[in-house]
Amino acid sequence: MKKYPIYSVQNFSCNDIHRDFYVNTFTEHLKNHSFVEEPHRHDSYLMVFFTKGSGQHEVDFDQFEIKRGSLFVLQPGQMHHWSLSKDVEGFVIIFSQELYNLYFGQKNINDYNFYHSIHNRPELVFEEKEIPKIQPYFDLLIQENNQNNKYQLDKMLNLLDSIHIEIARKYGETYSHQTHSYNIKINKFESLLEEYFRTEKLPSFYAEKLNITLKHLNRICNEILQKTATEVITDRVILEIKRMLIDKQLAVNEVAFKVGYEDYSYFSRFFKKQTGLSPTEFRNTVR
Repeated sequence: MKKYPIYSVQNFSCNDIHRDFYVNTFTEHLKNHSFVEEPHRHDSYLMVFFTKGSGQHEVDFDQFEIKRGSLFVLQPGQMHHWSLSKDVEGFVIIFSQELYNLYFGQKNINDYNFYHSIHNRPELVFEEKEIPKIQPYFDLLIQENNQNNKYQLDKMLNLLDSIHIEIARKYGETYSHQTHSYNIKINKFESLLEEYFRTEKLPSFYAEKLNITLKHLNRICNEILQKTATEVITDRVILEIKRMLIDKQLAVNEVAFKVGYEDYSYFSRFFKKQTGLSPTEFRNTVR
């Protein structure tokens, strides 16, 4: 039975000083970690920037084309794998939330909403004229990582945050909802959903937690996401079910129980209504 692995930063970094921060060129990364081409998850944050080559990147069952300028940001728990051309080049950064938040203090990694999965795609494409704005930070990260200078980790973390700022600026231009007045509520809704979706499926529960009416929660979701609150909750539940179903060491009824469904028949009908496949049929479609 196949089990899809969850990798920590330590699976990539052999440097005890930087155990929670890994940086590498993509070419060197693949030499020692070819296993990342198979489906897997991370318990840390991942950023990949491609400067050459092509391929396909699958993130939580969505397919994205890889090309020069493609940048992907993944948060912990997202399932992904890729199929790459032999000439692929770029950069990989993996870091823990704890390291980032501890270093920056009042600033939190979740302040950057491009890491949120509920209403942002994990992909941005930097056009040719935009690449010089961001690639130098990656080059400096590699350069700093290969040296042994005083304040090395400090500089590397600040370079990482400079990359975050460039991404945030582009997200602001690309996705107008970033500055929408409802965005704070959407972000809070996402946090609550991550905490409670396994046990709480009714939108009224989240509206009460947010101290707003259900009607207002639906208005916010429709304005920002073009979905009802129920659809947002359902999408998150279905994503988790899919992630768990591809771990074939879990029986399907165990998956149902872990996402809060004691009635297996209802669980199976619910999943098929949303996906067109039974849980078992879906499991048999993934490699």
